[in-house]
Amino acid sequence: MDYKILIKLFLPELEQNFEMYIPVNRTIGQVIELMNKVVNDITLNVYPIKEGLQLMNRRNNTFYEYNELIRNTNIRNGTELVMF
Repeated sequence: MDYKILIKLFLPELEQNFEMYIPVNRTIGQVIELMNKVVNDITLNVYPIKEGLQLMNRRNNTFYEYNELIRNTNIRNGTELVMF
């Protein structure tokens, strides 16, 4: 998988974490929408699809800009992210 990164996603509302691949050629906003849909499907609609979510690095508390490309951030394989 040349253009994907394996990340660990934490959801404080569900107190669960998920591992998933995200594309490096997409913006943070597009990836948030994808992750929101994936989590909604995995949890069988327990976690509703939401608007206005943010993504934060769990280790250094960095918030990511909505229009920034994944490849231009410090997100790499094994990065732990929080979506809220």
